[in-house]
Amino acid sequence: MKPTLQLFQAEAVPADEAGTLTLANDADPREADLDGVTTVVLQFPKFTDGRAFSQAFLLRRRLGFTGEIRATGDVLIDQLAQMQRSGFSQAVLRNDQNLDHGRKLLAHYPAFYQGDAVDTQPHFAVAA
Repeated sequence: MKPTLQLFQAEAVPADEAGTLTLANDADPREADLDGVTTVVLQFPKFTDGRAFSQAFLLRRRLGFTGEIRATGDVLIDQLAQMQRSGFSQAVLRNDQNLDHGRKLLAHYPAFYQGDAVDTQPHFAVAA
């Protein structure tokens, strides 16, 4: 079972520390220097702008980034399952989004048939 996406409200977001890299949503993560980076912050300026999903996928699958990937901005609970499957490990929800409802939504789908950024094998290929 994949690790649960950590959820935060905007006022409770972890403070950026040394080792945090914030990428603009039009930046190519393949061009970023990830040496010493433990957290990458990706931005959703509008919930309809999904470029951060691609950035997270590139970080996990192509670049092998194993640190935290945090979603910020216009983050809705409707996006959480796809965020987790794309490689995000943290999501800072928009203030009008219910944290408990988001957790319930994530628990609703414990596994997926297809592989994703974190669990690359399809469900049928995973050893029981």
